[in-house]
Amino acid sequence: MKIICAGNLIRYPLGGFSWHHLQYLAGFARLGHEITYVEDYGWADSCYDPARCDMTSDPSYGIAYLMKLLRPHGLDRSWCYLAEDGEAHGMPRRQFARLCRECDVFFNLSNINWVPEFELCARRAMIDTDPVFTQIGGHGMSESFDQYHVLFSYGENAHRPGCDMPTGGARWLPTRQPVTLDLWPVTQGEPAAPFTTVMNWSAYSEREHDGRVYGQKDREFTPFFSLPNETGRLMEIALNAPMEARERLAAGGWRLVNPGEVTRDPWTYQDYLRSSRAEFSVAKHAYVSARCGWFSDRSAGYLAMGRPVIVQDTGFSDFLPCGKGLLAFRSPAEAVEAINRLDDDYEAHCRAARSVAEEHFDARRVLTDLLERSFIREPKEENR
Repeated sequence: MKIICAGNLIRYPLGGFSWHHLQYLAGFARLGHEITYVEDYGWADSCYDPARCDMTSDPSYGIAYLMKLLRPHGLDRSWCYLAEDGEAHGMPRRQFARLCRECDVFFNLSNINWVPEFELCARRAMIDTDPVFTQIGGHGMSESFDQYHVLFSYGENAHRPGCDMPTGGARWLPTRQPVTLDLWPVTQGEPAAPFTTVMNWSAYSEREHDGRVYGQKDREFTPFFSLPNETGRLMEIALNAPMEARERLAAGGWRLVNPGEVTRDPWTYQDYLRSSRAEFSVAKHAYVSARCGWFSDRSAGYLAMGRPVIVQDTGFSDFLPCGKGLLAFRSPAEAVEAINRLDDDYEAHCRAARSVAEEHFDARRVLTDLLERSFIREPKEENR
């Protein structure tokens, strides 16, 4: 099958985000499909250059980064970047248009690219990775929902009882992050290592919709500022945050590390996760309050390497096995209990973590299911 995937690897060349997209590309390729990667410049000065810590229209850093990322998987021969100056890198634009006409399905990862050539694709699917915000117009290109034949969301509880996630009047099919398991080798976990996570304190502004505010992680973190001191555990976060928040975190016992170093590339990011005892993290307020069922691609990486994950429940406990390897909490007391439970049998939790990844996130299963449902003719509007 010929597949086109659009993403954000050149404009945003950082470790965690790279894994998120790469596992779609590598996963499809491992299933025997022909993959073309496409990216549009999007807006003026949209390319982040980590070497200069600057936004620019020059995609040179991102293109070099993309080649380093794709080459080991044999994916560096079919890609296209449509730059701000009108130049098409990787292949001529007419060749890109021909590939669109010939492809079986186009996947817009995170809904952050759209160019006229995508209209030529016989089947178009969007994968919403930021539920709630996508549906209310706070992330991506929400105005283009009607340009897709099928809509997928990491909000796996959408349309289910107990979930009041906004839908934008559209019908969303559940999906989740694929994990290409052979790229996440299991190593022995160290019980004396810190609990860690990588997070945005507030990725972008809160959004109000129909009289309700949907917030970021900073809203959910308030009860946990003193968690390391309260539990006596070594706990660490790689994040950018306002000075006031950083001071409160440090006073509460959190060890803070430079996220720029951790996320410099996929390998430094993966090394950081591997060096952890387990992950501890909250989720965005919007995910928790809507009980949408979102689960982090980062947490899936921890699980794949055999690192237990203790994360705030967004409703994913409705469909993922929790209690061993993956532990969900809804309150500070439950968080402390989950942290203490790792002491019971840490090695068993590590084994269970990998088992959860194998059973529920294996790219072979996730992507096969995604492809099959991409061709099912279902109503796109919620009320049909």
